[in-house]
Amino acid sequence: MKFETLSIHAGQEPDPITGAVMTPIYQTSTYKQDGVGGLRGGYEYSRTGNPTRTALETCLAELEAGQFGLAYASGLAATDNVLRLFAPGDHILAGNDVYGGTFRLFECVFRSYGLDFSYADTTDLEQVTTNLRPNTRLIWLETPTNPLLRVSDISAIAKIARQRSNPPLLAVDNTFATPYLQRPLTLGADLVVHSTTKYLGGHSDVIGGAVIGADIQLRERLAFLQNAVGAVPGPLDCFLILRGIKTLAVRLDRQAENAAMIANLLAAHPKVAQVIYPFHPSHPQVELAHRQMRSGGGMISFILRGGETAARKVVKSTRIFALAESLGGVESLIELPAVMTHASVANSPLAVDPGLVRLSVGIEHIDDLLDDLESALIKVK
Repeated sequence: MKFETLSIHAGQEPDPITGAVMTPIYQTSTYKQDGVGGLRGGYEYSRTGNPTRTALETCLAELEAGQFGLAYASGLAATDNVLRLFAPGDHILAGNDVYGGTFRLFECVFRSYGLDFSYADTTDLEQVTTNLRPNTRLIWLETPTNPLLRVSDISAIAKIARQRSNPPLLAVDNTFATPYLQRPLTLGADLVVHSTTKYLGGHSDVIGGAVIGADIQLRERLAFLQNAVGAVPGPLDCFLILRGIKTLAVRLDRQAENAAMIANLLAAHPKVAQVIYPFHPSHPQVELAHRQMRSGGGMISFILRGGETAARKVVKSTRIFALAESLGGVESLIELPAVMTHASVANSPLAVDPGLVRLSVGIEHIDDLLDDLESALIKVK
């Protein structure tokens, strides 16, 4: 089946008891057993497994062309579970433009437990190669990255990893692209991580995360950690994410169409120093983006000539673009990463330009979005 069909039906057969078309919300913490250990349907306790969560996990696995999916209470909970695969002394190589919460988890939590982290420009394959160590156990990619929208060659980096005598795992945070725009597992990645809060949920009304992979042995290790640590989503959260996934393709098509037109407006505007959008001709990895992604997606970053002062003026002056963190919903959002989503990387080598503005483009009418941005830019001196 094609993606659009899978997104509606994968893991979501009509309920066998009632015929309900929508996956039921199994709002239960425990399940009656037919004798000790006699489990009906394999469920005993909802931290370990829940039918609504199973439907979501099955759907995510099929959408990402994986063999398994695991759902979590947030994107960071999913990232946390991946990092728990490793031991003190292990090295993780990450891109030098990552989500601020990921950086905080790396540096302020797991480094104190003995994991070692270093950062490199993963768009440069030579940097990837030279920064690998004998004890590197994981390469962590965001592509496109947050917030600079850099695009890394997943296939090439997977090949570099496989050539090592003790190959590290390759995990790709696919939150910005989603499986509709790119499928990292088919390009050689071992794991895909999502904040399902974003495009998969799509309506800014739920928090969640996911890990998808192709190796069943990895699934067993991660499922053990998922249950042991317990950072799992509730059934209503899973239901909401499943509901959002059904319209992912149509939403992202509209968001990408809007974003491309907004990128063109910003690129031609005299008050904008740089526009960053994967499918815009000015993007340094535009050819790779076209090979690796279905479209440029709904995220845009741009830097104003007036720096932080101008950026603060713009984000306070929009009416339709709401000043808010997060992304991927049907409504358009605007923010200043340096002091909002990426405040945790301040005063580090990963610090974000204070004049950079990030847009999450929604599905509103393009004329209204363009007028809103032009009106805000007019107010910048």
